[in-house]
Amino acid sequence: MGLLRIMLPPKLQLLAVLVFGVAVLFLENQIQKLEESRGKLERAIARHEVREIEQRHTVDGPRQDATLDEEDDVVIIYNRVPKTASTSFTNIAYDLCAKNKYHVLHINTTKNNPVMSLQDQVRFVKNVTSWKEMKPGFYHGHISYLDFAKFGVKKKPIYINVIRDPIERLVSYYYFLRFGDDYRPGLRRRKQGDKKTFDECVAAGGSDCAPEKLWLQIPFFCGHSSECWNVGSRWALEQAKYNLINEYFLVGVTEELEDFIMLLEAALPRFFRGATELYRTGKKSHLRKTTEKKLPTKETIAKLQQSEIWKMENEFYEFALEQFQFVRAHAVREKDGELYILAQNFFYEKIYPKSN
Repeated sequence: MGLLRIMLPPKLQLLAVLVFGVAVLFLENQIQKLEESRGKLERAIARHEVREIEQRHTVDGPRQDATLDEEDDVVIIYNRVPKTASTSFTNIAYDLCAKNKYHVLHINTTKNNPVMSLQDQVRFVKNVTSWKEMKPGFYHGHISYLDFAKFGVKKKPIYINVIRDPIERLVSYYYFLRFGDDYRPGLRRRKQGDKKTFDECVAAGGSDCAPEKLWLQIPFFCGHSSECWNVGSRWALEQAKYNLINEYFLVGVTEELEDFIMLLEAALPRFFRGATELYRTGKKSHLRKTTEKKLPTKETIAKLQQSEIWKMENEFYEFALEQFQFVRAHAVREKDGELYILAQNFFYEKIYPKSN
C-alpha cells in the first residue's frame, strides 16, 4: 500500500482501498459459505451412516428385539465440558470401542449450543433409550446435563464427566480460540489473529476473559433449567452439586485424569478394559495441547479471584475434587509409588434357608 501512495493519485488510491476492502469481504463471505457447506455435508454423511446401520439391522434380522443382555443394555453419556481434556479422554473410548465391542457416538449440536430445545430433548431421550443397534453405547458431546427421569424412562443412562480448575480452563480456552492446538493445527479458529495475551485482556477488562466466562462448569452439571445459566446463581451451584452426587456415576478432574481412567476401568470394564494402559502408552490418546498458551501472572489470577463468579465455580471444583478423592481413597491402595485397584472387599454369609 505504501508503493500505491507514491505511484497513484489520491482518487485512485481511494478506489484501490475500496476494491481491496470489497475483495476481503467477498473472501470472508466465501469462507463462511464453505464452512456452512461443510457442516451440511457432515450432517448428510451422519444421516447416511445411520441409514446404513438401520438397513444392516433389517437385512441381518432384529438383534434380540425383545430384550438385550443386561451387560449390553448400557449407555454412558459423557457431557463433556470444553477444555477439560475431553478430547484426550474421548479418543481413548474411540480406540477401545472395536476391541471392547461397543459404539461411540458424538452428539454434535448446532453452534455447540449446550442447551437442547424441548423437542430435541424428547428426540434425544428416545434415541438413547430405544436405539438397540447402538447399545452398548458411549455418547459424548458438549451438552448440559439432561434428567432422563423427567421423560418417564425406566432405565437411565450412566453419566460421567471431568472438570478442571476454573481459571486454568478459561486460560486454555482463551488461547485455543486464537491459536488452536496440536490436534487439528490447520483449522482456522474464531479469534485467530488476535495476539493479545490473557494478562493483557484481563488488564483491559476484555469480554473474552471476563469473570462471566468462568460460568460454565456449574451450568453443564446443573442442566436445562433457565436458572442454571443465570450467571452467579447460588441455586444453580447447589443443583450442580446435587446432580454430581446423585446423578453422576463418577466425575474426575483434569489434573488427575489417569486416576479417573483407572477407576472407570475397574468399575466399568465392559467399556474401559485396557484404558489405563492405553492412556499411559498411547501415542495419540492424550497428546492434545493448546498452542501458544501463556500462564497468567499472579496479579491476573488475584484479580479474577475477587469475582463472586470465580468463588462459586471454584467452590464447585473443590467440591468435585473432594468427592473424587474420597471415591479414589476407597478404591485403591498405594504401594511403592504406584496405585493398585482393590480386589472385591465384601462377601456373603449366613445364607438361609439352607440348601440340602
